[in-house]
Amino acid sequence: MRPYEMSLTEAADAIRARRLSPVELVDSVLERIDRTEPHLRAYAAVDAERARSAARDAERDIAAGRYRDPLHGIPMGLKDLIDVAGTATSAGSRVRADHRAHSDSTVATRLAAAGAVLLGKTHTHEFAYGLTTPQTHNAWDPGRVAGGSSGGSAVAVAAGSATFALGTDTGGSIRVPAALNGVVGLKPTYGLVPRHGVTSLSWSLDHVGPITRTVEDAALVLTALAGYDPRDPASLAAPAADYRPTTGTDLSGLRIGVPSSYYFDHVDPEVETAVRHAVDRLRTLGAHLVDVEIPMARYVQATHWGLMVPEATAYHERTLRTVPELYEADVRVLLEAGELMTAGDYLRAQRSRTLMRDAWDRLLREVDVIAAPAVPATAVRAGQETITWADGSVESVSDAYVRLSSPANITGVPALCLPVGHDTAGLPIGMQLLGRPLGESVLLRVGHAYEQTRPARELARAA
Repeated sequence: MRPYEMSLTEAADAIRARRLSPVELVDSVLERIDRTEPHLRAYAAVDAERARSAARDAERDIAAGRYRDPLHGIPMGLKDLIDVAGTATSAGSRVRADHRAHSDSTVATRLAAAGAVLLGKTHTHEFAYGLTTPQTHNAWDPGRVAGGSSGGSAVAVAAGSATFALGTDTGGSIRVPAALNGVVGLKPTYGLVPRHGVTSLSWSLDHVGPITRTVEDAALVLTALAGYDPRDPASLAAPAADYRPTTGTDLSGLRIGVPSSYYFDHVDPEVETAVRHAVDRLRTLGAHLVDVEIPMARYVQATHWGLMVPEATAYHERTLRTVPELYEADVRVLLEAGELMTAGDYLRAQRSRTLMRDAWDRLLREVDVIAAPAVPATAVRAGQETITWADGSVESVSDAYVRLSSPANITGVPALCLPVGHDTAGLPIGMQLLGRPLGESVLLRVGHAYEQTRPARELARAA
């Protein structure tokens, strides 16, 4: 196995045992970037000199007995919304063409303290306001969409041009590209990972989380990221935790909720089949399956848009009025639509969210985890705008991709996406696990158990 093909966990074990040096790993990943960027375009910017310098520093520290953490010497990408002092944070927009960060975001500070090596900034849909990341191409088929808005991060991890990466998730922007590129994406509980120094899309829905190759990798990154930060008003004073899952696969006693509505409505048959097979595997590991009804399902999309659209427009109010021509057309339309929403619309969406959170809280007292498709269809072709379902109904690609992921943003519950197979075109299919607030350890345990026992046919990687 070449170093760039290693999972974070495998690379960390090899570095700690002195079988692999950070320099060897970073050089391998940078060579992979050189080979894949011309056709995948995962990165907005790569700083190879900085990465090699950091790798040499990590190698010296480890040789001197100053090993810090499993992330020490591990190369990563950061979504181009996340501030790193002295580097550009363009948010994928001409509006931010000249912006350079004066200080590190909290997550960048914590990853640097753990010894992770920054490769560069990964592409995002402009200001994270979209589900395709048009400048980036799918790692499995460059003629298809990468998913968004953290498409660059997901493609980099899938292609081996980063060992892990960070994304943000306001309506599914970690989980959608993770599902479409066959990698793991974790949207933590709202407030568990601080957002200070991260460009906002919608402050009451935004989350920061890891995109990795395995569930255990995601747990390692979350352990480094989680923790209170007073500079983020939504930050939770949750105690520090080690999220690494146990090695066992016994899920006896756990109740897995299987939605009888919403999550399997208007879903591609191949996606449904793969997810139901994955859920059945959880049953064979000892979990008890429970049919559940998703509360207030008919209000999900209206509530999500009713919160996100006015908050995004408020954030962009000044530049939307002074330099509107610098926004891409799809994002500008959404921002202008926000100016037409009334205070009453926003307050009704807030009230709906309160009712929805209460209803989900009651639901998650009945089960420990909910298992469902991450997205209703695999990656569509670049430029495709709609999906036609078996009953003849037509849905925009963006609405389809956000439909199954947005409930976790509205309610703030944690959600883990992991690959569970491929369709007949060879494209990845993702399942998401949703749990109680601050229930990441349970999600990671279930995901890891599935991962340890999944069929060999699911282990294929992007070319």
